[in-house]
Amino acid sequence: MRVLVVEDDLPLRKIISRILEEEEYEVDQAEDGEEGYFMATSGEYDLITLDVMLPKMDGFSLLRKLRREGYQTPTLFLTAKDLMEDKVQGLDIGADDYIVKPFAAQELLARVRSLLRRAGKIGVEGKISYGPIILDTHQHEGFINHQGLKLTIKEYELLFYLIQNKEQILTREQIFQRVWGIDSETTDAIVDLYIHYLRKKLASFNYDHLIRTVRGVGYMLKE
Repeated sequence: MRVLVVEDDLPLRKIISRILEEEEYEVDQAEDGEEGYFMATSGEYDLITLDVMLPKMDGFSLLRKLRREGYQTPTLFLTAKDLMEDKVQGLDIGADDYIVKPFAAQELLARVRSLLRRAGKIGVEGKISYGPIILDTHQHEGFINHQGLKLTIKEYELLFYLIQNKEQILTREQIFQRVWGIDSETTDAIVDLYIHYLRKKLASFNYDHLIRTVRGVGYMLKE
């Protein structure tokens, strides 16, 4: 799971990031509204945490702009603005949840899990599946018919992303940005290599056909 944390207070940004990273979330950070907007529109994120009072572009304006342009990434406001009208405004412009600072780490994590479940990113018990494939998002393990797939970290992340977007065509660029990140030193050719690795793992169970090649575009997971 990949989360973008947009917060101008450096110590707090580090605390939020550490809380999420200790739960195995991948975290990118932005220190102002303009950087947050650029990263939110350039990368593939499962969740955004967003402060309201940001330099260069405030959180309300940032989210309003994202929603207007069609970005529907689940977004959680983490802010000191505790007036009811602020909460109402945040939710009305498209936020999925709103937490007032200070907050407890366990509350933050519970709200994050709730938003990811609501968006279909994870199941109620921390599992996500497609056909015979089951991924345990807590242990980062994959199974077919209760037998382990023995996935590497990147193979797991690749399969997870395919299941999240099952029966949808994903371009190589989309997969590369989501699994390796826009700052990766490799190229999107790595996608084809890891699709090959993943198909070999699935072939042991006669399910390699689930990953379909869309010639000239990318891949999709489809029975």
